[in-house]
Formats: sequence, C-alpha cells, structure tokens
Amino acid sequence: MALNTDKDLKAYYSIKEVADMFGLTASTLRYWEKEFPHLKPQTTGNNVRQYTKADVEELRLIHNLVKVRGFKLAAARKMIHANRNGVDKSATILEKLNTVKQQLEELKTALNTIR
Repeated sequence: MALNTDKDLKAYYSIKEVADMFGLTASTLRYWEKEFPHLKPQTTGNNVRQYTKADVEELRLIHNLVKVRGFKLAAARKMIHANRNGVDKSATILEKLNTVKQQLEELKTALNTIR
C-alpha cells in the first residue's frame, strides 16, 4: 500500500499551523475567538487548541474582512452575521483574483528575463 501524501487528510491543525497559514500570531487568533463567538476550536485536556477545516475556513473569512479588506472587528462580525453567503463568495472571488494576479506577475517576470 502506497503512502498517501494528500495534505487534506489532516483532521486538526495546531494554533501555530493556522497562524502561519494566515501570517498572524497565535495571540491574534485567540483574540479573534473572543470577538467571533461562532469560532470555537476544540481543545484538549491541556487546553491545546485543535482547529478543524471548518475553523480554518471561518478564519479565512475573518482574515479576508479584517486584514485584507480593512474592516473593523465589529463590522466584520456584523457582515458575517448579516450576509454570510455574500461574504463567502466575495472571499472566494478575491482569493482567485489574487492567485491570477500572482500568476501574471510570475509570467511578467519570466518574460522580462527573456528580453
């Protein structure tokens, strides 16, 4: 049986892994847990946080609103509460646009090296 190297098999992520995913500190994530009541990672007996994929997706939305788009925490909380589907869609679109932008920049760099 071959080793499956699929990264999506991971059920839980540590607070350090999640903080690194978003370029945040662990204390920022703990603060956001207080500010966004629906963000509740599981904890072990030693109070070690274990984030699920759903928690990471929730953090992706919060990160998009607060860090990328510049919303205050209260405004981000209100937007998620009032229009969750709209926030999900806009975050997805923004992420795809950033990916396309990065690919275009890489292509431009590659073209400049040819000249």
